[in-house]
Amino acid sequence: MYNPTKRQKEIIDVSIGLIAESGIQNLTIRNISEKIRISEPAIYRHYNSKLDIILSILEFFGNNSKFMLDKLDSEDISPLKKLEKLYLKRCKEFSEKPEITRVLFSEEIFQNEKILSEKVKEIMTIHRNFIKKTIVDGQNNEVIRKDVEPEHICNIVLGSLRLIVTMWRLSDYGFDLCKYAQSQWDSLKILVGKEN
Repeated sequence: MYNPTKRQKEIIDVSIGLIAESGIQNLTIRNISEKIRISEPAIYRHYNSKLDIILSILEFFGNNSKFMLDKLDSEDISPLKKLEKLYLKRCKEFSEKPEITRVLFSEEIFQNEKILSEKVKEIMTIHRNFIKKTIVDGQNNEVIRKDVEPEHICNIVLGSLRLIVTMWRLSDYGFDLCKYAQSQWDSLKILVGKEN
């Protein structure tokens, strides 16, 4: 498990901020060192390259995600409630730290770097597997409809989450993401939940 040092965490946070300000082209070792007020060689003592820094951002997010999903999986609540908590918790995290969405939802960062695209795919797979398992549990427990494939319900849940986060980003964070997510989830629950 990736556990960054205090300085590495500072480099990660500054890097996310630089990407949020002006995109991936703004992330340079020079810009990081100027923001932190340490020399460029000092950055290289912690990371070999810009690629290593971006990989660490993804690793850090992935580890936090895995911890959150494991904790959620151990809760004694209905599968539909687990999906709701995941959906709303992700939106809450993004609303508290919007700059992370500029990294996670920026395909241009990953399209030319296989190691980064593989890391993003790994994180997505962890989420998809959790969601699909939870959907199957919900279908077996008669709280999620069985007449729709688990894979399709998973796509609906993840796709709607990505869409509202993207809309929020493109509006320059101009609406309450958590409030919108709750409203959207209420509709999703009607679509995928099974009436008793």
